[in-house]
Amino acid sequence: MSPAGNARLCLVLAAVMWSLGSLFMRLLREPTGLGWNDPLLTPVQITFFRGLFGGLALLSLVRRRDVCFRPMMGAMVLTFTLMSVLYLSALGLGPAANAILLQNTAPVWVYLFTVLVLGEAADRRGWQAVILGGLGAVVIVAGNWPTDLPPDEQRSQVLILLMGVGCGVVYAAVVLFLRQLKHHSPAWLIVLNLVGTAVTLAIFVLVSEGTSAFWLWVTQPTTSQLVIFVLYGVIQMAIPYWLFARGLRHVSPQEAGIITLIEPLLNPLWAYLITPEKDAPTLPMLIGGGFILTALVWRYVAPAPRIHATAPPRSDA
Repeated sequence: MSPAGNARLCLVLAAVMWSLGSLFMRLLREPTGLGWNDPLLTPVQITFFRGLFGGLALLSLVRRRDVCFRPMMGAMVLTFTLMSVLYLSALGLGPAANAILLQNTAPVWVYLFTVLVLGEAADRRGWQAVILGGLGAVVIVAGNWPTDLPPDEQRSQVLILLMGVGCGVVYAAVVLFLRQLKHHSPAWLIVLNLVGTAVTLAIFVLVSEGTSAFWLWVTQPTTSQLVIFVLYGVIQMAIPYWLFARGLRHVSPQEAGIITLIEPLLNPLWAYLITPEKDAPTLPMLIGGGFILTALVWRYVAPAPRIHATAPPRSDA
């Protein structure tokens, strides 16, 4: 297989492994008969342990000369922590499709920020992607807006939807931080975000709940759940990031963006196979998701070059 072919295979495998996040979340929070949801861990606990084990697993990719600290990295870690909590909360408490699709509106928010705030040049293709992606998010939120539930349940469902939307916005901020820090090692930035998430959440719980409550919080998972967290960190975080980095050596970022759209397609499927009653697709999901994925494809695919009338005819002889 050619280097480009190997790179594309690495990207496909990375996307498939990233998509397993919903599988791990359902195993940890839903009654599957395996007992891995007992005791029931909160999304914040899952975010803590995923970040901890994922970051430790990725340390093997970091070289000593890559380790450094900049003030902007602290802001990036806090933003990444908020994004992770919002995403895993939306994923754990609501349908997986809503969470992953709303998270994937991030490129729309990145484009809007770079054009409206940073003053970068706009283009028609970018605005078309913004309209498609925004329309998809509106369809998902409006189509899943609870109207016939008791007030408490209604507020809960609205909060879950808003967490999904917020995740996309905050994820865009993470992308912008990574863009500003692009001259630093990607492996180091990922480790910093994951381990930093675990440290940030640990400090938050320790300060807000106290030492005794923190100790109970951090020791609550069973041995089986800790094994799941190790697999979560290695299979869903460390290995796919390594594969993604290898793939980018021979494939353009635009093509990599298209290939990794496999993730939002497969992510809801794994959740549906485990909890079909919770993750059955709805019409708003399908329509809104279609708009968002179309927007991403439209944004990632480079426009075809114009061929002038005076150009010589192409010969394949």
